[in-house]
Amino acid sequence: MNAGTAGPATTTLPAGFQVQIDPRCARGGNLRHLVGGSPLRVMKLSDPALGMTSGDGRIAVHDNGTQVLARRLLDAGIAHPRPMSGPDVSDVTVVIPVHGNQAGIDRLLSALGDVEVIVVDDASDEPIRVPAGVRSIRFDDNRGPAAARNAGTAAADTEFVAFLDSDTVPESGWLTMLLGHFADPTVAIVAPRIVGLGMVYSGAQLSDSSAVAEYANRFSSLDMGPREALVAPGSPIAYVPSAAMVIRRDAFLGFDESLRVAEDVDLCWRTHEHGWRIRYDPIASVGHDHRETLRAMLNRRRFYGTGGAELALRHGALAAPVVTTVPLAAAVIGLMMRSRWGALVAAVILAFVYRRTRRLLGDVPRARAIAAQNTARAVGFGLLQACAAVLRHYWPVSLLAFACSRRFRRWLPWVAVAEAVAMWVRFQLVDPEAPVMSPLHYAAYRRLDDLAYGAGLWQGALKRRDVGALRPVISR
Repeated sequence: MNAGTAGPATTTLPAGFQVQIDPRCARGGNLRHLVGGSPLRVMKLSDPALGMTSGDGRIAVHDNGTQVLARRLLDAGIAHPRPMSGPDVSDVTVVIPVHGNQAGIDRLLSALGDVEVIVVDDASDEPIRVPAGVRSIRFDDNRGPAAARNAGTAAADTEFVAFLDSDTVPESGWLTMLLGHFADPTVAIVAPRIVGLGMVYSGAQLSDSSAVAEYANRFSSLDMGPREALVAPGSPIAYVPSAAMVIRRDAFLGFDESLRVAEDVDLCWRTHEHGWRIRYDPIASVGHDHRETLRAMLNRRRFYGTGGAELALRHGALAAPVVTTVPLAAAVIGLMMRSRWGALVAAVILAFVYRRTRRLLGDVPRARAIAAQNTARAVGFGLLQACAAVLRHYWPVSLLAFACSRRFRRWLPWVAVAEAVAMWVRFQLVDPEAPVMSPLHYAAYRRLDDLAYGAGLWQGALKRRDVGALRPVISR
């Protein structure tokens, strides 16, 4: 299926559409100089542009000037949309792919209320039953969720389609919260935050005593976090999961039906390549019935890992496990050597990175502090990326080095503990209102999670006989 258009016909925002400058980009509340986005951008607003902006960073579109300013800030990731209106829920059809989960379908349908629904039964052993008024499609052979979603979309006659998996339950009003984004004619996909089922569904039967369930619900790979974002390859949120998303049918390129995993990543990257925007908005939540046994959770992580090879074959370097520059890679290696010479090399390189960032900032107020902060953030991200590579993507190589090198045997446990502690602290800082999990339990399950995902990554690479998903990208 490839029904989507080559790109948006217009980028013009409607009158009344508003955007909000991200407060993190206006250091000290200074709207004149904005620093943020991914990759990092520095924008200086002119006096006329400041005149279009309210004191709290809001811009309302009402003429060509506000139109251009709002669009530039949105596309830079420095501002977020605040649409005043959008399509109606009646303009949406919910498509639910399912294979053998009658209980999940019953639970989901009872939560959806008055909305058009198409259930696509992907050759369940026992045909899925749906109540009167709900359309259904049944496959005679199992084709996978990508094919099921495509078939449901083709059967829908509304302008928008929402995909929900049968093991999800959305919170009340979730569609209304998301549909406003489609007031922007360049937006093709919008996705809510996916959280543990118990956070949105009071009837969820969760095992409160299970540390596995606690980890799955707190640190699911489907949860993109508490911060809204423009979704793009290489950015902090590179894709959104198809377990819960809403699409504009005119922009829908179709899921690749040859994929049984990572079909959502592939769709997002193709959609971005065609010039469409994708938004992630955690104001709306959808509960997901996460796997709560260790075996089931790790097997799912392994399955996700196998998708890396498929993505590398289709998207090349976008699927690389490590993306960095030569200077940053050298600095990270120097720090990880834990030696005087390594620290000296890292210090020299980071001084160079700091000076380059400082020149980029020009006359931005507090430029030195901002340059230092961004240099520290870059090296911190580089260290975490290197640790992830050693512990997650390349752990079979790390295991071999562990067996052969006494120095590596001393170094690897230190990295395993330090990375887990850093990530645990990072999660608490980014999402302080989320339930806190014991750092000891988190560290244990994170390491198992890494082993499972890495095993799947290598499994996929061996099956496809392609190492693209294991090949780092290091630029100048």
